[in-house]
Amino acid sequence: MGKLLWTPSEERVQQTNMYRFMHRINDKYKKDFREYSDLYAWSVANIEDFWTEMWDFAGIIASQPYEKVIDDPTKMPGAEWFPGAKLNFAENLLRFRDDRPAIIFKGEARPVRTITYAQLYDEVARVAKSLRAAGIKTGDRVVGFMPNMPETIIAMLAAASIGAAWSSCSPDFGIKGVLDRFGQIRPKVLFTANGYSFKGKSIDSLGRITDILKQIDSVEKVVVVPYTEEKPDISNVPNAVMFDDFKAEESGIEIEFEQLPFNHPLYIMYSSGTTGLPKCMVQSAGGILIHHLKELMLHTDLKREDVIFYFTTCGWMMWNWLTSSLGTGATIVLFDGNPFHPHPAALWELAQEVKISVFGTSAGYLAALEAAGAKPGKEYDLSNLRAVLSTGSPLSIEGFEYVYRDIKEDLQLASISGGTDLNGCFALGNPMGPVYAGELQCRGLAMKVEAFNDEGKPVVGEQGELVCTAPFPSMPIYFWDDPDGKKYHDAYFDVYPGVWRHGDYIEVNDHGGVVIYGRSDATLNPGGVRIGTAEIYRQVEQIDEIEDSLVIGQPWQNDVRVVLFVKLKEGVDLSENLKNRIRKTIRENASPRHVPAKIVSVPDVPYTLNMKKVELAVKKVIQGKTVLNKDALRNPEVLDFYAGIPELKED
Repeated sequence: MGKLLWTPSEERVQQTNMYRFMHRINDKYKKDFREYSDLYAWSVANIEDFWTEMWDFAGIIASQPYEKVIDDPTKMPGAEWFPGAKLNFAENLLRFRDDRPAIIFKGEARPVRTITYAQLYDEVARVAKSLRAAGIKTGDRVVGFMPNMPETIIAMLAAASIGAAWSSCSPDFGIKGVLDRFGQIRPKVLFTANGYSFKGKSIDSLGRITDILKQIDSVEKVVVVPYTEEKPDISNVPNAVMFDDFKAEESGIEIEFEQLPFNHPLYIMYSSGTTGLPKCMVQSAGGILIHHLKELMLHTDLKREDVIFYFTTCGWMMWNWLTSSLGTGATIVLFDGNPFHPHPAALWELAQEVKISVFGTSAGYLAALEAAGAKPGKEYDLSNLRAVLSTGSPLSIEGFEYVYRDIKEDLQLASISGGTDLNGCFALGNPMGPVYAGELQCRGLAMKVEAFNDEGKPVVGEQGELVCTAPFPSMPIYFWDDPDGKKYHDAYFDVYPGVWRHGDYIEVNDHGGVVIYGRSDATLNPGGVRIGTAEIYRQVEQIDEIEDSLVIGQPWQNDVRVVLFVKLKEGVDLSENLKNRIRKTIRENASPRHVPAKIVSVPDVPYTLNMKKVELAVKKVIQGKTVLNKDALRNPEVLDFYAGIPELKED
């Protein structure tokens, strides 16, 4: 167990949605649950009852009730959730239509812009009417190549109101990356901004859109949102129309919400695509709605008075997750740009200005913030802040301590982990429970998550494969262009039949907390002993001279040797002294088995567009294999350096 960093007061516990939900279960099912662990155990043993109660607690709006919760709770994949129900995702997110702020938007170096719930409804109504006029029907695809701005949410909700599936890429994707995604699903309408801002520069999007359209002939209309210019030239973009000219002129329109089955397609999400063409994962409207509301209302304790922010792009599932907060009536904050522009604490300045209460970001951002010497708690008024969420990669113990030392002492720090595949979390926050350094507080309610050892048996207090042994509503309903389900099966169910294997290496401890040790396909096996890369990163992050790092296991002489790549801070050389200090730090704080056989200085560390380190791609190029889809990377050119490192061919 890590060091105890925070415990909520009894008063705070009793004010949470989770506490209210637990007592609802106690009253209805004659229970006497006092702790989260009791509620969790009940939820995974009574999955149908749990989701019945969640449906009611969330106030899901449906025009037709469900006949049962799940057709076969033992079937995975393929179980059908809430058969018989008819609903609309957008209707559930647009249930509030008053003058409270729905969206606050801050573009880099631009003034804050606010949209009320009434204005949001009106904007969605006007765009939905125009989409129908453009021929969009239930089952069509509408896509966005957009910055993280209100018009992206408006377009998504308008598409969802009709029953069209929505998919998006952020505008920093390269042409091939977009073609690999949108080219597969053949959209009819594409929304784009004319450009986006990053580090004070305006970057054009329309040139890439023109090239993309040459290869996707299904697009019948391109709707352009002016962003970096008031009146951009769209004359070279085929079938283009400005956003204001596209949407219906009249206000006060009632939205015609198509009433659709629970499992009707809502989102098409993509795998990272570093091992081939990205897989297109189709997720259901009902499944995403109820799963997100569970995580937001119970695990994040989101209420109408909250202001929730997540630092994300529209190409990352955290954008979808954040957007569902509208269903609680909270205010969501969108940011487009570089979080360190014009200074490292720019986002905390925003937190002070708009009174953010839930601040979501990545572990990488928090590490970079600490490295920059930022102390947001001393520089800004964060009195409204009650929770910080972190995901993307495991948050180190030092990252936990930094938040409580330099951001705020009295808050819930929820390190959360799940994936694009489920558009949500397997392990996340518990607003009724304590926070321990290095630990995710709990497994999600009704998520039957376990760690499997090498024999495929669940273990506690030992490292193992993250698996989920029972179905959950936000599982993909299918993969695109996968008629026999083979791609879907091979992605999760090829190792343990009927059990979801996620690909993370974890430990579930005796009090229900979870520690993530990295991707299981990137774990290291020196001498046949399996260790997680996160254990090495944690030690390396403490060394001042190192800006970033990456670890792989290199097959070597019938074994595996650990190779550590370090990106050094400017002006620092990888001396023998520094190498020895790195080895000593790892040996003393992890174990001798974690000590790298080789330490190599590199100019940069490769990341996906969603800012995840790509250990497997580096491992491939070092072995002389081809990385099939470099367009899924933010900085693909750096792989050429890794391919030609002479010392990795030596003893």
